Amino acid sequence: MSDYQHEVELERKSATAARLFDIRLIIGGLFTLYGVIVMIAGFTASDADLKKAQDININLWTGVGMLLLGLFFLAWIKLRPVVPPTAEEIAALQEDTD
Repeated sequence: MSDYQHEVELERKSATAARLFDIRLIIGGLFTLYGVIVMIAGFTASDADLKKAQDININLWTGVGMLLLGLFFLAWIKLRPVVPPTAEEIAALQEDTD
């Protein structure tokens, strides 16, 4: 395999790793999951639970907020994906620091 093919393969793996370990994916996924769970708890709230919270279904509203925040993070990934630096950009940065 030539050096160029090796560089292309490394860039592809780097891009995949950058997308996979993007913190927005982790935050968005967790908030979406927990938002759905808390919303389900809000839908199944009893009258006694509502009475304790002054007739506000706090689980439902918190779940909706968490769900919206999680979906915002997931949409952010789609709208602004992570682009890892190319080999030329890395080489230019190394030259600047030397």
